[in-house]
Amino acid sequence: MIRAMIFDLDGTLVQTERLKALSYAHAARELCPYQVGESQVIESFKQVVGLPRREVAQYLVEKFSLEKKAAARMDEFGLQTAWQAFVQVRLGYYERMLADPEVIRSNQWPHNVALLHAARQAGCRLGLATMSRREQANRVLEMTGLASAFDFVASRDDVDRGKPDPEIYLLVSDELGVAPRDCLVIEDSPSGVKAAQSAGMHVIAVTTPFTREHLENQDFLPLENVVHEPEELVPLVERIMGAQVIGTESE
Repeated sequence: MIRAMIFDLDGTLVQTERLKALSYAHAARELCPYQVGESQVIESFKQVVGLPRREVAQYLVEKFSLEKKAAARMDEFGLQTAWQAFVQVRLGYYERMLADPEVIRSNQWPHNVALLHAARQAGCRLGLATMSRREQANRVLEMTGLASAFDFVASRDDVDRGKPDPEIYLLVSDELGVAPRDCLVIEDSPSGVKAAQSAGMHVIAVTTPFTREHLENQDFLPLENVVHEPEELVPLVERIMGAQVIGTESE
């Protein structure tokens, strides 16, 4: 029986993957030795979305020949590698986006946020498992009005191993006092889906423009558990839970 619902944050409740893609695009255009379009960088980012930051940065540095100009910025940031300098340039753009409450509020995924509120009303325990750092996650939750929505929030600061390792989901399950088999996870990325599966939880993957192709072509989650359209989400949740979610009062 599903007694808890656990949400990812980036890409699931808020379109931070889109904001990250834009920040990588701005940084790449700043450091690229030739003219490159924003859409070119974003399309390349889609190929590595969900991977560790180092792998994403190294891929884009090589793809767009950013090595020379990024290396020239290493001393500025006190770093030893070009990819790290590229990350710092990109973070400058990203932090400016995250500092604007209107940008964050306008980039929520309404269908997933609506499900979160409905699950609370239906009496589910609620958890958040995000690979964002605590400070950043708290800022996003405050701006979206979700700071008090969860019974337990786990961030990258709380675990030794990131997704696709199941550590963060097992931590949330334990803190909620709900067995993994009784948890339903809402995720958007292949690595997050794998983490929840490895934890022994039920999983629904809600695709975004950045993860749709990867989730359509994967072989580790039944395709009936992959949601492409917002109206598909609640019926699938209710089928897995075996009960109505939307419009159900907590007993």
